[in-house]
Amino acid sequence: MNLIVAADKKWGIGRDGGLLASIPTDMKYFREHTTGKVVVMGRKTLESMPGKRGLPKRINYVLTTNPDYEAERCTVVNSEDELWEELSQYEPDDVFLIGGAHLYNKFYRMCDKLYVTKMDADLNADTFIVDLDTDPDYEVISESEPVTENGITFRFVVYERREK
Repeated sequence: MNLIVAADKKWGIGRDGGLLASIPTDMKYFREHTTGKVVVMGRKTLESMPGKRGLPKRINYVLTTNPDYEAERCTVVNSEDELWEELSQYEPDDVFLIGGAHLYNKFYRMCDKLYVTKMDADLNADTFIVDLDTDPDYEVISESEPVTENGITFRFVVYERREK
C-alpha cells in the first residue's frame, strides 16, 4: 500500500476540515498517482471532497464505524478487517491511502511508499501526521527540485520503507 499527502513544514495536513493550500501542481501530482487506482479514506476526508462523493476514475473505499453510511462512487467498510479483506483483491502498489490524519497515523507503517508534497511553510494547521523525517523505518528515495506556486514553495518527496 502507498500513502499520498501534502504537509507543511510542521507536518500539518489540514485546517478546519479542509486542505491547507490550493496548489494545482500538487492536485495534478495526486491525480497522476491515483487515477485508475484504489483509494482509501476516512469519512471526514470523503465529506471534505466536492459533492461528498468518491473520486472519479478510481475505486474508492471509505472506512467508517457508521454501519448505515452510504456514499456515491464508494464502497463503505465498517472495520479494519473488512477493509483488509476488500483490499486483498488488489496489488498493494495499486492502493493509496489518501486521508485523513487518523488513517494516516494509524496505517502509515503498513505502506511501502509514501508520496509527500512537502510545503516549505507553516500554514497554521490544526491537523497533523507523524514526522516521517524522524521515523528510522523510512528513507527518502527521491526529491524533486523546489517549485513555487500560489506563494508556497514545495517539493515532491518519496519515502520508502527500509529493508530490515
